[in-house]
Amino acid sequence: MSDANVLSSPISAAPAATAPAPPTAPGATAGAALASPPPSLDTLQVFVRVAELASFTQAAQSLGLPKASASTAVQRLEASLGTRLFHRTTRRVQLTQDGQACYERCKDLLADLDDMQTMFQPAASGLRGRLRVDMPMRVAHDIVVPRLPEFLAAHPGLELELSSTDRRVDLVREGFDCVLRVGPLSDSSLVARPLGGMEMADLASAGYLAAFGVPQSLEDLAHHRLVQYATTLGQRCPGFEWCDASGATRFEPMAGALTVSDSGSYTAACLAGLGITQVPRHGFETEVLDGRLVEVLPQFRPAPMPVHLIYAHRRQLPRRVQAFMQWLADLMVPRLLPLSSASPAPTA
Repeated sequence: MSDANVLSSPISAAPAATAPAPPTAPGATAGAALASPPPSLDTLQVFVRVAELASFTQAAQSLGLPKASASTAVQRLEASLGTRLFHRTTRRVQLTQDGQACYERCKDLLADLDDMQTMFQPAASGLRGRLRVDMPMRVAHDIVVPRLPEFLAAHPGLELELSSTDRRVDLVREGFDCVLRVGPLSDSSLVARPLGGMEMADLASAGYLAAFGVPQSLEDLAHHRLVQYATTLGQRCPGFEWCDASGATRFEPMAGALTVSDSGSYTAACLAGLGITQVPRHGFETEVLDGRLVEVLPQFRPAPMPVHLIYAHRRQLPRRVQAFMQWLADLMVPRLLPLSSASPAPTA
């Protein structure tokens, strides 16, 4: 059953004693609203998840609830507040103007309550709760996971859920506390804390260079292959990326027999001699030192890839999120080049 079928039916059709219909205009039943009990914490959490996912069904699934429970919780909240919080149609669920104001307030309230659970604990006792974070696979494997034992030893009460994927997760919809993002940012209402830039390198395997020669200039690339990387297969790769003396990014068209969509396959293709790759220098030191990979055209490297910590805009982040973000920043910054803009700011 669709969200619309679950929730778009007129609330007033239900018996008045069990599901009073919210008025269409704020304040229409002020007396009734005053007589209503205050909404519970669980009700507010359901409302926030419905607002974030724009779906009663997905919100219920993410909270482990029946679909009808999410519907009932929102109906009760609307009755308690005396206003309609969502526009419900057969195809979408969208916040009303009052619903948007309620959503922003509820986010702050839940964040404050979440933080209050640990604010009186001594710092020496460590932090408690669950953390859900996401970062690129190579960063997690090479940098973060090897150092996690020290962080978790300092905070044994924390439970960490670590997602390592090359796709761009939706921080809000998927419930992440923070995301380490490598690459250009897309416009959003999230907050981006810049950490620095990853130095890039043009690498090829020793076997590939033995077969095709070592390029000495951009013109030589006409006789070489580029392993193409695309986040979505079917996208056209612009070619070999390089940064000119003015700092502008340019592209040199190149042929390539293989396109991949994940960093693991990209690295494997380079090691297998399928062409030149353009990768962050970090994580490939071993392969370069032992001679399996060789840097080519160092004078034509791509611009450093920006690295940001992304998190939802909140008046006060929970202490456990602040602590993890600072630990991660301290771990990453020494490995990065400084960026020209280094102040936290919304990405849009």
